[in-house]
Amino acid sequence: MFFSKQMVTRESCLEGRSEPLEIDDFHYINKTPMRPPFQIDSELIIFAMGCFWGAERRFWQQNGVSVTAAVYVGGYTPNPTYEETCSGLTGHTEGVLVVFDPKTISLASLLKVFWESHDPTQGMRQGNDIGTQYRSGIYCNNNDQLQIALASRSAVQPRLTAIGYGSITTEVELASGYYYAERYHQQYLAKNPNGYCGLRGTGIQCEG
Repeated sequence: MFFSKQMVTRESCLEGRSEPLEIDDFHYINKTPMRPPFQIDSELIIFAMGCFWGAERRFWQQNGVSVTAAVYVGGYTPNPTYEETCSGLTGHTEGVLVVFDPKTISLASLLKVFWESHDPTQGMRQGNDIGTQYRSGIYCNNNDQLQIALASRSAVQPRLTAIGYGSITTEVELASGYYYAERYHQQYLAKNPNGYCGLRGTGIQCEG
C-alpha cells in the first residue's frame, strides 16, 4: 500500500466527486439512521485514532452512543474513496463519527475512550499503519466541545510523559466537514468479527 507521511495541500489534492459514496440507510447494530437528521438533543463529534474499523467498535460499545460511522475527515478532497485517501493525496484521516446522548454519556467519557485506546504521540501513523490517513485527531462540532477537548489533551500529556512517551500529535480542531466511507467499512468488525484491529493503547488511565 502506498502511503505518505507528508500532508498534501489544498492546491495539490485530488479532485474528488460531487456525489457521496453509497452506504446503508441504517446502522448495522443499532438500526438507527446513518445520516442526519439525528435524534433530537444528540451531539456529534469525530475521533481519528488509526484504522477506523477497530476505532468504530470502541465507540458503538458505549452506552449512550446511538450512531457510529467510518468517515474521512480533516482533508480537502470531496467524497474521497478509500484508495484515494490511502494515497495521501486527499488530506483526510480515517475517522469515526460518534452521535451520542449527552444525558447518558458525557464528552469526557468519550474522550477517555479515545485517549486510552491508542497512542496519540505517533504522528502520521498508528502502529504498523503508516501514512497521513492514520493520524490522530479530534474534530469538534462546536466551540464548547473544542474547549473540553483541548483541556483534555493538556491533562493527558503529563500522564504520557510520566511513562516515557513523547508529545501528543493529536489534531484538535473544529470539523470543517466529513465524508462517509464506503459501505463495506461501516461497522466492519460487527460484520467481520475476526477482521483486523490494530488499536493498541499506552496503558494510561484517564478521568471520564
